[in-house]
Amino acid sequence: MLPSTSVNSLAQGNGALNSRDAARHTAGAKRYKYLRRLFRFRQMDFEFAAWQMLYLFTSPQRVYRNFHYRKQTKDQWARDDPAFLVLLSIWLCGHNLRISETVSAFLEPHKSQKTESVSTIGFGFVLDMGFFETIKLLLWVVFIDCVGVGLLISTLMWFISNKYLVKRQSRDYDVEWGYAFDVHLNAFYPLLVILHFIQLFFINHVILTDTFIGCLVGNTLWLVAVGYYIYVTFLGYSALPFLKNTVILLYPFAPLILLYGLSLALGWNFTHMLCSFYKYRVK
Repeated sequence: MLPSTSVNSLAQGNGALNSRDAARHTAGAKRYKYLRRLFRFRQMDFEFAAWQMLYLFTSPQRVYRNFHYRKQTKDQWARDDPAFLVLLSIWLCGHNLRISETVSAFLEPHKSQKTESVSTIGFGFVLDMGFFETIKLLLWVVFIDCVGVGLLISTLMWFISNKYLVKRQSRDYDVEWGYAFDVHLNAFYPLLVILHFIQLFFINHVILTDTFIGCLVGNTLWLVAVGYYIYVTFLGYSALPFLKNTVILLYPFAPLILLYGLSLALGWNFTHMLCSFYKYRVK
């Protein structure tokens, strides 16, 4: 039989281990680990992040199954590797360069013809911006359009899911804010590719021709892109076993389809509006 002092020492030792283990899994510790790796590219798994980007189009359920494995092995739902965010930012910058070239050709065709050889280098030169203005716009697109808006959406979804969707018998569980942000990034990537890449093949000769066909093609791509965002978001939260009634996340499809029909009836060309928005942002 162990002496009482040995038992107390053992209990204190186990308590210290448990407290250190709990400290490693706090939100602050996870956030610090994530941000610390943000500038250590050699520690990022870009190959796996690229795999996730591919399957977000072909089989998004497989991506979320991987989140289950992370929970089992690392005791957290959210990503601990910022490689996906870094790749998404690179995609966003690259596609923004390409789409802005197209925007400038539509809004200022005489200028794009004079600078056609320069436009492939960057839209900042095409729109007659200086170097720092070009960098400023790129940072705006990445940190405001993607990250900034993502922070707002993620915080809203984090609050709603924890407030209204957690099962009563699962009060010990909660949706990690980092996971809510990951769901936003997962849903934002297909939207980015559809609107900033696939759309470019039709934008000059179809979408921006001020015809009904142009409005139909452009707004249909918007419908698919936003619909994909809603669907991937739904998959992300329905993958959590302690949430209920996640089907309500599909309800925005109804107003989305209504807006789509209204836009066709009134001739609202969303891509035309996006081009004008880019123009005023640059200026």
